[in-house]
Order: sequence, then structure tokens, then C-alpha cells
Amino acid sequence: MSRATVTILGGIAVLFMTTLLATVPADGQKAAEDPPAGKVITNSVGMKLAAIPAGKFQMGSPREEAERHDEEVQHEVTISRPFYMGVHEVSQRDFDKVMDPMVRRGSIFRENRGGGPDNPVENITWGQALTFCESLSARPDEKNAGRRYRLPTEAEWEYACRAGTTTAFNLGNDLSSKQANFNGQFPHGKAEKGEYLRRTAKVGSYPPNAWGLYDMHGNVGEWCADFYDQDYYGKSPKADPTGPEKGVLATDYGDFYRVVRGGNWLDEGRACRSASRWRAMPKEPYRLIGFRVVCVVETPKP
Repeated sequence: MSRATVTILGGIAVLFMTTLLATVPADGQKAAEDPPAGKVITNSVGMKLAAIPAGKFQMGSPREEAERHDEEVQHEVTISRPFYMGVHEVSQRDFDKVMDPMVRRGSIFRENRGGGPDNPVENITWGQALTFCESLSARPDEKNAGRRYRLPTEAEWEYACRAGTTTAFNLGNDLSSKQANFNGQFPHGKAEKGEYLRRTAKVGSYPPNAWGLYDMHGNVGEWCADFYDQDYYGKSPKADPTGPEKGVLATDYGDFYRVVRGGNWLDEGRACRSASRWRAMPKEPYRLIGFRVVCVVETPKP
């Protein structure tokens, strides 16, 4: 999200949830064998998940990248364990299948607002995204398959977004609204001006990256598990970083910000870059923010 967007997004909330779902398998479990690159599985509610291999990458942006921010300090990060990631952002259909109707919040962009079940869920809090992951993990079919869901760490998100690329976007250094859903009047690089939908689009409406993930740029911003700290890149671990122990405190609200990635339908192209990172209040719902899941497949310990 652009800084202007963050200003629009101000909210009032208090949330002292500091537990990050770890990538290490739970006690009594071991990680399953590494999934083959390119493998896609479908879970019990019809969500597709793509295998993301372990590896190293340059997180952040090089100094010469156009319209970068100083906090995007480039540094090498190792993702030591493979995982699965949602091929699409969680859709309204997915969300409604999993969440209790008594606690779920309705998206803004439903049928009467140019959206529908195949559009990404939005207008939800960070905590509701976390609850979705916990509820999906608790479903009998998912437990029997050894599938545990959580939000991605910021490092996992950028690693999966880049899919081996080093350019500003996983499609190159230019971005037009033919490639992603954002304010096409403000493309990036040498791309021409284009359409501005002013709303979300159906998930999967634009080209995927090399690892088969759709809408990593634009559509809705995506909640990550990490607390937000603008200086964290300079001191983060080199392997499997999970964010700072505490984030930046919004003193007026007594709450800690969480990381949001990917840009959204309202943003300019520059805010959709792979390295672009923003923050939002975790207990505040935004029509610009949704999420996608990470899935770790576990097998019982012999």
C-alpha cells in the first residue's frame, strides 16, 4: 500500500496477540518429504496450494530500483524448509465455507458492489485471518491429511512472490494494469497507463508468477504474520526470519502494527513491487486487505 493509502487506513483498536505460528512442526510431528517443485494440491474445501521449494534469495530492493524506500535494505535470506502456499488469495467463497457465520465479517465487494464469491475476501482483521487458518487446520479432513495452516511470514511472502526473480515485480521491472489489479493510471516503469477498476477482481484474473501464484501484485494487500518494524531488515536473522518480537507501536491507539504486502486495487504501481512493505492495525478491517495461507504438511512421528 502507498503511504497515502496507509493514512486513509487509520483505525482504532487494541490487540495484544504476540504469538507467531512457528514454521517448525508441532511436537510429535515431523515435516513430510519435500514436495516436488510445481506440485499443486487441492484441500478439502477446494483451495489450491502450490509447492514452494526451500532456497535463498535477496530480500528487499537494490538501491537503483525506481521508487524504492530506504527501509527495503537488501539482504540475503534463507528459507530452509519447503511449504505450500495458496495459489490464490483466500476468496469470499473459501472464507464463508470455513468461518462460523456468527463471527465472520462480510466483504465490501460482494455481488451488489461488483464482486462476488470468486473475489478475494477483504474487510477482515488480522485476527480473523488467523482464525480462518486455525479453523481450517481443525477440520477433520485437513487434520487427517496432516495439513496445518497459518499466515506467511514476511520473508516467506516475498520469497514466494519473487519466485526466483530479482526484478521489481515477478513479471519484470514494469507493471501495467493488464498484469495486475491496481490503479492503472499510475503504472510502473515504462508501462502504459491502463484501466482502473476501483474494486477487487476475481482471484486468478491476471498472469501467475513462475511458481503458479496469482495476484501477488495488487488486488488486495495481504496480511503477514510479522509485527511491523521499519528497521527490522538491518538486524533480521539470515535464516527463516519471523519478524521482531514487538513491532512499531501506534501510541495513539495502544496497538502494534502488522506487516501487509503486495499492494492493492487502489494503489499505484510502485506500491505493488515485490519489496514494498507496509503496515496496518491488526484489529481494524480494511476493504484493501485480504490474505493467503501457508500450509505445512506434517506426518505422524513413527
